[in-house]
Amino acid sequence: MTDTLKHLQKATCIATTNIAFVKYWGRINDALRLPMNGSISMNLDSAFTTTTVEFDESLTADLFSLANQPADAKQSARVFSHVDRIRAMAGIQTRARVASENNFPTGAGIASSASAFAALSVATAKAAGLSLPERELTLLARQGSGSACRSVPAGFVEWHYGETNEASFAEQIAPPEHWDIRDLIAITQTTHKEVGSADGNKLVSTSPFNETRVKLAGASLNIIRRAILEKNWTTFGEETEREAIRLHVIAMTSQPPIYYWSPVTLAIIQAVTEWRRDGLEAYFTIDAGANVHVLAKAEDADEVENRLWQQEGVKIVLHNKPGMGAQVVESHLF
Repeated sequence: MTDTLKHLQKATCIATTNIAFVKYWGRINDALRLPMNGSISMNLDSAFTTTTVEFDESLTADLFSLANQPADAKQSARVFSHVDRIRAMAGIQTRARVASENNFPTGAGIASSASAFAALSVATAKAAGLSLPERELTLLARQGSGSACRSVPAGFVEWHYGETNEASFAEQIAPPEHWDIRDLIAITQTTHKEVGSADGNKLVSTSPFNETRVKLAGASLNIIRRAILEKNWTTFGEETEREAIRLHVIAMTSQPPIYYWSPVTLAIIQAVTEWRRDGLEAYFTIDAGANVHVLAKAEDADEVENRLWQQEGVKIVLHNKPGMGAQVVESHLF
């Protein structure tokens, strides 16, 4: 074993997915995944990816399994490209064995790539013997999947707009315990969505409304950041809903148009609006998919969850509190 390989490790990382209140949709640089606007999110404690990376000098090629099954060629190529990026940083060439598993449906619009690439970035860096500060880990994760940078810090997180690699990083704006709010994910679709987020991001410039949406997102950043820090529930909820609708306006008016909503999605939106009129102050947000995130105060969460289970077409309801950041849970020196 060479001196370099003595520093290699096997590492396991758990990273939660996140829900964006100000959305990431559209890039100014595809290679670096630099966003058109900043975004704000919350990590979700009950929806996470567990990834183990093991460098092994006996391997002649990288291996990647997802949910204990060999991953397809497209998924593997993206993972190996990211591992290559970290190998270059560490100055090593050793092949790796990567095993990843989600505790929620993959590719259905629950930001599985965010938790996946946050976990992959942190586990691979650790296994490669790198000791990177959190800010640099967010830069690294962002290059694998844009929203993954927001799953590295804990709690409520802001991803900053930047025109260079170093300027577009993510950082915590409040820890998980700052505000006990809940995200009840009404899962209406457990299969892969027809148009992935990566493809959707490439179409934003074809929407005649995108420039306006980007400007409004900039204003939303200040409104939602302040609402989180001040725990202003109504302002937070109202602005979060507006931002979600704007994203889907862009998707629906892109060429070709992307229709992520299903009839069940719309029924949940209408139900949440009716609940508010009846005094149950919940709000919705929707990423690129048919599933609906319903945001509730802690004291209202059980009632909201019960009502969601009663909605026709809802297959699963995931109850989330603000979650931790990406964490190494096991590592071994060889």
